[in-house]
Amino acid sequence: MSEAPADGIPRYTIRPMRTDDVGATLELVFAFYEAEGFTTPHARLTRNLARLAEAEGADVRIAVHDDGTAIAFAVSTCVIGLEHGIVAELQDLYVDPRYRRAGIAGALINAAAAWARQRDAEVLDVVVDTEGDARHGLTRYYQQHGFVDGGRRILTAPLD
Repeated sequence: MSEAPADGIPRYTIRPMRTDDVGATLELVFAFYEAEGFTTPHARLTRNLARLAEAEGADVRIAVHDDGTAIAFAVSTCVIGLEHGIVAELQDLYVDPRYRRAGIAGALINAAAAWARQRDAEVLDVVVDTEGDARHGLTRYYQQHGFVDGGRRILTAPLD
């Protein structure tokens, strides 16, 4: 999918991450995690991106500027559950700050939704944490893209 240029808006393509994109995608991942204050070690992020690249139920999409620079990424996965059958989750989405407000995040959301539909997912979920919502207005942003607040909470039990 290629987006048409407009005044001041970058021209880019959304596509699946390829093997030769891993290094550039990792730079975006590290920038995202550092900007948000996440403390996940780089070695774990590197290992998990490699796992995602190989996993059948996962998709890593990147936005590539026409000059070849990776400028954004999104990670989606699918699981099977009783209530909705196949459930897709948009797990991570990041756009380099220099390229924000150009529709790239929306294009990545659309790509994640298309990928989920191809897998017969009934829903596409996104988890919005309180801090990210306060800093970036994520709930409102995702609602503008068709997500609804189901009133659920994610509780996490660390297994390490």
